[in-house]
Amino acid sequence: MLPPGETILLTLRLAGSIPARAGRELHAQRVVAQQAAGSPEAHRRAEKKFFAGFDALLDARTVGPAYLEKEKLAEMVAGELLMLEEQGLHVPCFVLLPNHLHAVLHLPLGQSVSLYKALELLHQRTATQARRLLRGQLPPEADFWQTGFHELPVLDAAELDRIRQYLLGHPQRLQLPDRFHD
Repeated sequence: MLPPGETILLTLRLAGSIPARAGRELHAQRVVAQQAAGSPEAHRRAEKKFFAGFDALLDARTVGPAYLEKEKLAEMVAGELLMLEEQGLHVPCFVLLPNHLHAVLHLPLGQSVSLYKALELLHQRTATQARRLLRGQLPPEADFWQTGFHELPVLDAAELDRIRQYLLGHPQRLQLPDRFHD
């Protein structure tokens, strides 16, 4: 559960969107770095390094689907993401990319929402709707989203500002069409 007053950077990705071997290697490096971390700051640096490598793999788009390039599907996912606000989570910033999304989620004080339950429902709703929109393009046995998600706690307002700038500039850095910049 996301503690009230907490903010995270969330990443969801489409199933099969990074090479399996590269993903395993990145996770192994993360475990080694976390085990070697002698302080909370070192642990945090390991998490940020993992996020940067993970995001670079996603941005490279060397394998897997890019379903979020489809405008109707991207609009549906964005709408469902914003529906998290009806469950008590604030979504101050997000970016949809061809094979993944990043979102800043904030749980205000006084709220008690299970982040995991909210994201499970988001996964289920968007996958069901995506199957309808992708008729025939997504095999019945295939998953739409990769199981799970990556989260990085946002420590303070300065970090939140850096994350927002990173997210809002992401489509431009990847030279994506204008609609990804909205």
